[in-house]
Amino acid sequence: MKSLHSLSEAAVRQKLAAVRCFLLDMDGTFYLGNRLLEGSMDFLRAVERSGRSFAFLTNNSSRGTEHYIRKLAGMGVSIAPEQMLSSGQAAAMYLRRQWPGKRVFLLGNDSLRREMEAYGIPLDQESPELVLVGFDTSLTYEKMCRVCDLVRAGLPYIATHPDFNCPTETGFVPDIGAIMAFIQASTGRKADLIVGKPHGEIVRAACERTGLAPSQMAVVGDRLYTDIQTGLSHGLLAIMVLTGEGTVEEIERTGVEPDLLFERLSDMIPYL
Repeated sequence: MKSLHSLSEAAVRQKLAAVRCFLLDMDGTFYLGNRLLEGSMDFLRAVERSGRSFAFLTNNSSRGTEHYIRKLAGMGVSIAPEQMLSSGQAAAMYLRRQWPGKRVFLLGNDSLRREMEAYGIPLDQESPELVLVGFDTSLTYEKMCRVCDLVRAGLPYIATHPDFNCPTETGFVPDIGAIMAFIQASTGRKADLIVGKPHGEIVRAACERTGLAPSQMAVVGDRLYTDIQTGLSHGLLAIMVLTGEGTVEEIERTGVEPDLLFERLSDMIPYL
């Protein structure tokens, strides 16, 4: 069977019928490392033939969206900037809406700084009014001391996403969750708001970007605790593929069950 879910073919088609836009996770869902997964391009073509749209959704705020656009182009996939949404962009959209004009201390790479500037977010490392923490791969002890001082002083504290580890081709490296654990151990504070999957602000950003309601979108990914939980918690169709981290055994163990389950993206094509 193409669908691994215990639903009839008609029921699978009915669930997909309301979807106008597929929000696709990237590594483990659409590609693996620097290699397109089998059938990924066929899926995009089928989505477009069906009159629907797609966008890529990533939690990783250590890279700017221009990096992912270039990476996809290198794999033969050409997308417009509006088809790429990162937790960094979603954080900028949140700051612009909820904290207009407030000065932001940024713990993050230069690419995240550029994204903040593109959205008109005032950055101020000396006398900020709030703190934004991203996945900073240029981290230093001096930076950590400074951000802890600001968090300890009570400034509003926002994080781009919650991931503890970032997958690489050779294993894992510590992600923003490890940075936030450091901050919490030193200051006693958790982030006041986390933007990225599975939290709601990235869904709000996707709605703003696409002009669609959550019920008109599907989130497709390989991780139960980020991709699938995003859909289940915020009213999007939650579709899991088994080309990355998640497994059927994990679904059975955790009881977190996606709305639909497929081996790979292209197995959805007959139902579109």
